[in-house]
This record gives sequence, structure tokens and C-alpha cells, in this order.
Amino acid sequence: MVIQSSAAQTQTESQMRLLIVEDDRESADYLVKAFREVGHIADHAGDGEEGLALAESGDYDVLVIDRMLPKRDGLSIIGTLRGKGNHTPALILSALGQVDDRIKGLRAGGDDYLPKPYSFAELLARVEVLSRRHGGPSEETTYRVGDLELDRLSHQVKRGATEITLQPREFRLLEYLMKHAGQVVTRTMLLENVWDYHFDPQTNVIDVHISRLRSKIDKGHDKPLLHTIRGAGYMIRDGIR
Repeated sequence: MVIQSSAAQTQTESQMRLLIVEDDRESADYLVKAFREVGHIADHAGDGEEGLALAESGDYDVLVIDRMLPKRDGLSIIGTLRGKGNHTPALILSALGQVDDRIKGLRAGGDDYLPKPYSFAELLARVEVLSRRHGGPSEETTYRVGDLELDRLSHQVKRGATEITLQPREFRLLEYLMKHAGQVVTRTMLLENVWDYHFDPQTNVIDVHISRLRSKIDKGHDKPLLHTIRGAGYMIRDGIR
């Protein structure tokens, strides 16, 4: 399946948690990467049974489901979810784009239907609309800890009146820490949510980035905000020396 456009690079208003149920590995990898690039969390299932299990157990804002899947087709997944009272918005992707096909998909419980091939920009816009209609994530767009401020839309970071330039991974790291301000954030949490690893790569990548981030946001300030909690992880918090 050929997708007509490359991933949009514009940061979206708020982070969504998405489930992509797609058996074509190339297409699935593209979608997961594209959604993550614009700031969302995207999980993947490669067949209908796995997709249904994840949809039932995960707290997703929107499901993006291919219609024709091995083990269980997309309409069956949606029908089963609706029968169990799960009303997570579902967008159906399908090479079957005739009017009758779309009607069948919507009557099965789908909230939207997008024929293949499609552009990622249109898919992203449709997913955002579904999330808003469902009362999707209402996360604030600006995080503040002490005099440190992070704007999730403009990607601007300031401490006091001084603007701080961060690399993309540093920004994601700081964003995640500030989202959980006052809480201990473990290495596992950072690996899964900032690096998208679901295993420990046995490297010092976190230590290196924490050190770089600390030098940028705390150096020259009397009151440090980023702290190592020995044996537990890291915490960003105002008021600790």
C-alpha cells in the first residue's frame, strides 16, 4: 500500500494515545513513526486478535484499524468492542472504498472510514477530530515548574527570561519530566516514553541526556530543578536543594 504523503511535522495540540491495527508491516511502521514524530503515542498490532486484545486492555483515544486483517477482520474488532460497551473512536482504513463498503464499515460501529491510498495529513486531521468529539486528551499546552516554562506547541523553553535551546530528544525528556513534576520518573518510564524502547538497551543514553539537560536548565541558577533520586530515578521539582 502506497501512502501519498510524508508525515506532517507540525506539533498537534495535545498528545493522543493511538492503536494502529495493520498487518502490512511497512505501512504500520510508517504510521507509528509518523504519529510519534508529531508528538503522539502509537502502539501497533499486526493482526485482528492482537488488535482486539490491545484495544480491550489499553486506554486509547482513537483506534486506527485496517479492515482486512488476518485472524479477525477490522469490522469484527469494532463490533466486538461495541458489544462490550467500548466506544473508543475507531477509524477504518480500507482498500475497499465504494459507498457500500463505507456504509458497512460505519454501520459496524466505525466512526470514520478512510479509503486507501490516503495522505497522512488527512488521516491525522481525521484522528484529531475523532479525539476531540470523544472528549479526548485535555492536557495543558504549557508546563511550569518554578521559573522554568515549556510550551508544547511552540517547543519554546525558558527559565526566567532566558530562552533555552534544546535538541528534540532533550525536549521530549524535559516535557515528560515536567508532565510528571514532583513525581519520581524511573529509567524504565523514560526508556518507554521518551526513547520508545520496551527493553533496556544497557547503555548510558539516559545519563548522558540528563546531564546535558541539567547543564542547560540548571547551570548558573542557585536553585536546581532537576534531581537524581538515588536508586529510583529522576524528579523535576521546585523547592528542593
